Amino acid sequence: MKIWKKILLILVCVGILAQVPFVYQLFQKKSLARKIAELEANRKDSKNPEFNEFKGVIHVHSWLGGHSTGDFEELLVGAQKNELDFVVMTEHANTFYDTSMMTLRGFNEGVLFIGGNELDTENQDRYLLLPGSDKAEEMTRESNEEFLEIVHSQDKIAIMSYPEKYKEWDSKYDGIEVFNMSTNLKGINVPYFLFDALWSFGFYPELTLAGYLKRPHVSLRRFDEISMKRKIMLVGGPDAHSNIGFHIFGDDAQHKFLNFKFDQYENAFRISRTHVLIEMEKQLSQETLLGAIKNGHSFLGFDVFADTTGFSFSATNGRETRIMGDEISFIENQTELKGTSPQVAQFVVFKNGEMMWESDQTTEFDLKITDKGVYRVEVFLNSLGKPFDQMPWIVSNPIYLN
Repeated sequence: MKIWKKILLILVCVGILAQVPFVYQLFQKKSLARKIAELEANRKDSKNPEFNEFKGVIHVHSWLGGHSTGDFEELLVGAQKNELDFVVMTEHANTFYDTSMMTLRGFNEGVLFIGGNELDTENQDRYLLLPGSDKAEEMTRESNEEFLEIVHSQDKIAIMSYPEKYKEWDSKYDGIEVFNMSTNLKGINVPYFLFDALWSFGFYPELTLAGYLKRPHVSLRRFDEISMKRKIMLVGGPDAHSNIGFHIFGDDAQHKFLNFKFDQYENAFRISRTHVLIEMEKQLSQETLLGAIKNGHSFLGFDVFADTTGFSFSATNGRETRIMGDEISFIENQTELKGTSPQVAQFVVFKNGEMMWESDQTTEFDLKITDKGVYRVEVFLNSLGKPFDQMPWIVSNPIYLN
């Protein structure tokens, strides 16, 4: 055999062997999908008698905000297929027009859309502004202090985004985006991911992406530090752009040949969601939704692993009961935390940012509290195995025991 044929044969063999790990991962995802299906079939449904629960996503972009190719039809289809109740748009500010007004707003096909903005201040710190403003572009020339003063004078919400890059931590923002899917996935090994996606994405798109997620240690630590000083809330978002992929040929009218996206809305909306609790007597609206988000009556659920609907976290002191996001008086020998989960899982309770207690595998817990502090919960589905036992399934907002 000629030398060049030997070299070619060796290269072919090496290429085939190199695909073995990715074929193995495909079978792992098939096993994971089977486990998730079993969990969903045996979930423990529960309903809060005082609150309605609504699920949706915060931090979404369309073509209006730039560097996105997602259109409104794709947005609506993605929201409907995921049975979302709300989508909070966060279009980038524009000099010439109000992107928060031009995006989807109000109820569309049964889904509540809220028009917000994403913008950088003069300090180069980034915020999500809810709802948006026709002065959003002008606000980019304000300092953090001036920007937040304007926001609060108009009864709007300012959520600090990209906390890993934030500079002025003492600013009086209303909350922190502790999880951003776009940022979380930036550290992946691109060539490795492409081979993994080649084998698995067509069968298990969300699980392929979810396998690269990591617990946002830094963002959660910084949130805990601030929450010990004052009351704030946390949210998480997909930062969905629907702009990562490839196509062969195309034109400005979006006519593209072999157009493929990894982060289309339908996939992104299935991975992480915000679940919001609104008082039973109130209807879902922009006002009630943003009010609940501002008060921290919400939790971050990674529904890609299993539907988190029905999770609850509350505190009682013998006189009253409060839910996540609330403050409650600590009464010695009477105060306890309670939590429930629709799945058998492990609850981990954090006090002032430090892990203080963890449960066995259970669907609920009652924990006597002996001191004041800021308490929040993370829930883990250890039954899914590695690496998902290191990635929380649920992250709650804190309860403040004063």
